[in-house]
Amino acid sequence: MVSNEAGAIEAEHLILASKTTDGLSSPDSKPTNYHDPSDDDKDDEEAPEDVGNDTGKVVKKKKKKKKPKKKKTTAGKQSSPPRVPVASFFTGNQYPTGEEIEYRNENSFRTTNEEKRHLDRMNNDFLTEYRHGAEVHRQVRQWAQRSIKPGQSLTEIAEGIEDGVRALTGHQGLEEGDNIKGGMGFPTGLSLNHCAAHYTPNAGNKTILQKEDVMKVDFGVHINGRIVDSAFTMAFDPVYDNLLAAVKDATNTGVREAGIDVRMSDIGAAIQEAMESYEVEIGGQTLPIRSIRNLNGHSIVQYSIHGSKSVPIVKGGDQTKMEEGETFAIETFGSTGKGYVRDDMETSHYAKKADAPNVPLRVSSARTLLSSISKNFGTLPFCRRYLDRLGHEKYLLGLNTLVSSGIVEAYPPLCDVKGSYTAQFEHTILLRPTVKEVISRGDDY
Repeated sequence: MVSNEAGAIEAEHLILASKTTDGLSSPDSKPTNYHDPSDDDKDDEEAPEDVGNDTGKVVKKKKKKKKPKKKKTTAGKQSSPPRVPVASFFTGNQYPTGEEIEYRNENSFRTTNEEKRHLDRMNNDFLTEYRHGAEVHRQVRQWAQRSIKPGQSLTEIAEGIEDGVRALTGHQGLEEGDNIKGGMGFPTGLSLNHCAAHYTPNAGNKTILQKEDVMKVDFGVHINGRIVDSAFTMAFDPVYDNLLAAVKDATNTGVREAGIDVRMSDIGAAIQEAMESYEVEIGGQTLPIRSIRNLNGHSIVQYSIHGSKSVPIVKGGDQTKMEEGETFAIETFGSTGKGYVRDDMETSHYAKKADAPNVPLRVSSARTLLSSISKNFGTLPFCRRYLDRLGHEKYLLGLNTLVSSGIVEAYPPLCDVKGSYTAQFEHTILLRPTVKEVISRGDDY
């Protein structure tokens, strides 16, 4: 996920602003292709109408019956808070397609090339799973954007999002192995102000969201290990508008520049140029907005939020190219501070390593915990609250043993200097053979 070395830290996050004037969701926004059955024409015939004729007699004339309009593939309305499984809204697993963007320049042939179109059709299951997860993410986050207010605890906010994801995917994650089928792709990040990433409340956390806070909301949804990684930033004071606008612009720039055969260095340079063209005035001071140079976007592979490739958000010399069939999280972070993060505060995020060593564990609680982690999360990230939810108690010794043994990786919060403010936006893109699909795109961001 994220390393501590400069230029190598990878975050699994994204963010969104709460203001409708900044392109975000309004209270009336609905998921893509949403359908309210109350809009359908009724099939009932009109009432007979009395009319006269030349003989003076009154006769009954019926109006023609209107043909009903063809219904869309969705039905019903999402509850608030969201609890209706997304699958019930779509027949035949026909979930909404993300934003499709045609490739440019030497790859423009891909859009109509029959061989590439055939390859695209072969990815039907892959696309269905990703689009399913993306629709869950959109519906949950748009509810969160409407409902989150200063005065709520971070625990209440996190659990509200996570309860929504579990309900809408149909996987509560309490039965052994259920969370591996679908549900949370990684814990809900609620990083405040100078903290940029990897913060979620542990049990007993009493932190209350304040009006002057800038909160990054970063959560993942997965179906069969296909992780949709998307994030946004919320702020309740318009003084931060430019900070959020800068990061949103930078993320959209990264999405636009990304594509097959594109070099990472070129994407990073474009992101940094967009980000650092903004400044923000806070407390009477005009502050530059800097890309956080040791946080990156990343490739995503099945059941692993971070693949082997990083997407920088500053210019550099990485000549690695994106390739056909790959999935990437394009995420950018902006800061009014130094533009560099370090480990800070109490750790909450963990994940079992895909290449975890097979080492003897002398602490019995570590062996028990490892078995539970493997069966319930596999290599998907988890947090302490998830272990509490499964009924584990007094597990910290076992958890720390797994970390020190190199079996589980700990991901502490990543913070810039105190007093600074950070923001994040993120989208997941699929480099399909024919087009680039921004799978997590919505009406909000």
